[in-house]
Amino acid sequence: MRILLVEDDPQTAGFIGKGLREDGHNLDHADNGKDGLFYATTESYDAIVLDRMLPQLDGLTVLRTLRGAGNRTPVLLLTALGDVDHRVEGLRAGADDYLVKPFAYAELSARLDGLTRRAARDAGSEPTRLRVGDLELDLLKRSAARAGKAIELQPREFRLLEYLMRQAGRVVTRTMLLEAVWDYHFDPQTNVIDVHISRLRQKIDQGFATPLLHTVRGAGYRLDA
Repeated sequence: MRILLVEDDPQTAGFIGKGLREDGHNLDHADNGKDGLFYATTESYDAIVLDRMLPQLDGLTVLRTLRGAGNRTPVLLLTALGDVDHRVEGLRAGADDYLVKPFAYAELSARLDGLTRRAARDAGSEPTRLRVGDLELDLLKRSAARAGKAIELQPREFRLLEYLMRQAGRVVTRTMLLEAVWDYHFDPQTNVIDVHISRLRQKIDQGFATPLLHTVRGAGYRLDA
């Protein structure tokens, strides 16, 4: 996805930017509302991550200006103001979702995925099947097959494979897997990932000439045809 981040705090912007780039997204960054509004109105984005409190133009002004101009890009509003009145104000200004600081990157990533899925569904283009090479995942039937041969997956294995297929061709780190598949925001210092990757590799690669699930030494894993 192509994402615009409008955040003036260097530490927060660095934290978010690092995670989004590791997830394979293309990112533009503005550190004030005026530049953020310029980017948002002159470029095309899949989603906008917008801080509420910004120099030059505050986040709500940027948001109201976008919506007033008919820009419907999904917007995730970030704020340190977490009370109900401020959340309602942000949503009424046109935000699609609201995230209160501090937050885990996994939550921001999940909310962005939800926003873009909803936007795709509203546009009638939400995929119900994922495909990498001859491997196919049916999200409605919760089934998997490779070259027409059914693959039995446990719920966690299905979730792991779905995440890898959505990130096909990209290196997925252990941290990304812990956050996205196990909802861990820390390293539990166990071999849970190794065990599940090994089981998944046996199920989707064993008996086939071309392996799909690759270990990238020192980095993580990549599903790639």
